Amino acid sequence: MHKTAKEAVGFVHEFRKISPSSNTIDILIVPPFVSLFAISQTRTKNDRFALGAQNLHWEPEGAYTGEVSGPMLKDLGCDYVIVGHSERRRLFKESNKDVNKKVKAALTHDLLPILCIGETLEERKAYKTQAIVKDQMIKGLTGLDIDNISKITIAYEPVWAIGTEHAATVEQAEEVHAFIRKTLAAEWGQVAQDIRILYGGSVSSQNAEALFSCKEIDGGLVGKACLDPASFAKICSLAIQSTQ
Repeated sequence: MHKTAKEAVGFVHEFRKISPSSNTIDILIVPPFVSLFAISQTRTKNDRFALGAQNLHWEPEGAYTGEVSGPMLKDLGCDYVIVGHSERRRLFKESNKDVNKKVKAALTHDLLPILCIGETLEERKAYKTQAIVKDQMIKGLTGLDIDNISKITIAYEPVWAIGTEHAATVEQAEEVHAFIRKTLAAEWGQVAQDIRILYGGSVSSQNAEALFSCKEIDGGLVGKACLDPASFAKICSLAIQSTQ
């Protein structure tokens, strides 16, 4: 929950000037709902970023005051939507069942879901990381066929690392990412090799190079470090370097 619509447009204008030019990575900007229209109005055919939303409701319309639906997001030019972010789970009590309905709603309305999964510090200390991650992912993707599974992006975001400036170590992140892909393969087969698995949790320009160098990590879900256009552009540059 950062930046007014005016500030978000200013961010885009600045980022547009300094963002790296490459076809080897995908760049996604995901502002608050109130900034989506303003950004969509400033986009040009030369922009190197896609637009996404931070959440959606599972119904297309109805008596859900304060909520935003898939068709509304699509109308604003969104291609992606984040689903099941740890703050939605923790602060707004979203269950795995809720998350699953949102994933299906996104796909119904031609939005690509980024499904967030991850454990708390207490769960990690109790050696429950794999069990929690598997449970959130399997239940979040319940009922999807292979075609829809191939459209999913998974974001591993250890709750204990988000906004703390203490990212998971490269070894910790790579271990969980490998487990996620193995679990996907066990449930859905070869399509698991094509699914992007992002790391989220205090990603910065200081640690992005090491994280992106891991073969199991396909990119980052960046939080605080993306609020400054120069910082975000630097992380994008490091992602490009990792593909070379």
